[in-house]
Amino acid sequence: MSIITPLAETADTVTLSRTDYEAMLDALEDATDIAVLKERIAEEERIGKEAYRANCLPIELVERMLAGETPLKLWREHRKLTIAALATVSSVSGSYISEIETGRKRGSVDALKKLSKALGLTVDDLLA
Repeated sequence: MSIITPLAETADTVTLSRTDYEAMLDALEDATDIAVLKERIAEEERIGKEAYRANCLPIELVERMLAGETPLKLWREHRKLTIAALATVSSVSGSYISEIETGRKRGSVDALKKLSKALGLTVDDLLA
């Protein structure tokens, strides 16, 4: 990063050029990304690669999610569960799970809580 030169300063404000301001934002974003990556690497080392990656979708499933498939379907497949098995474990009906997976229904908060618990995830993991 180049040297940032304020255009003006007061006791309460500093005025920067747009280029310097954007460079500072980029540097902050990079620093945040590096900190998160270091945390994730440390967590993987702490609990082991296999255990850590059990909660990571493989790239093929991420690509399917980006193409529009629902997270619930992808996580269910990743956990190697049928709709019937997930219905049994979560106490959410198979037909309701199917409607959520096909996007016909969003899923109630209660249903998403049950499904996320059954899949070992957070509710956020099931929201697209």
